[in-house]
Amino acid sequence: MENQIKVMVADASHEKYVDEILKTISDAAKVRGTGIAERTHEYLASKMRESKAVIALDGERFAGFSYIETWSNKQYVTTSGLIVHPDYHGLGIARRIKDYTFTLARVRWPEAKIFSLTSGDAVMKMNSQLGYLPVSFNQLTDDDAFWKGCEGCINHEILMMKNRKFCICTGMLYDPEQHTGEPTPSAVFQDVIKTLTLRGIAF
Repeated sequence: MENQIKVMVADASHEKYVDEILKTISDAAKVRGTGIAERTHEYLASKMRESKAVIALDGERFAGFSYIETWSNKQYVTTSGLIVHPDYHGLGIARRIKDYTFTLARVRWPEAKIFSLTSGDAVMKMNSQLGYLPVSFNQLTDDDAFWKGCEGCINHEILMMKNRKFCICTGMLYDPEQHTGEPTPSAVFQDVIKTLTLRGIAF
């Protein structure tokens, strides 16, 4: 089944999946008992229109999703909202999506630091394999708009009590200056470049 699932940079035609994506994210957070940064339909749809999201499809069925955001005048990028539909767990879809969002971020903002806040072991493992390192929150963006996204999390009170220095999530950071000359996954890299070029997006 895995070979039948296509992972791609999303576009406006994929907005029809947004409500299902939001529900899948919400359901997963409830199952884990963890917090979630709430996003609206329009917010995710805008990410698709701006080629700042990645979607996995099994034919016409939604299989997985993630998106990227820039902060602090594009000095930092996050790959966020990674979710795989329960019907497709255990097929390596999350890693494929992560490779795409990571490559998309590296192509569009090659000098930006890429960071992640996560409470999931699987995401931490994927991040480590890509070269992320655990860091304290003071090494992440100080952009208030990013931290405002944490207000929908059930652990937000803990974050504020600790003056945004740490929380339940683990901060992880990829600094491109520490990875100069490293190869980029060729197939994913070429696909991202081709997609952005066809859409007339500068990078």
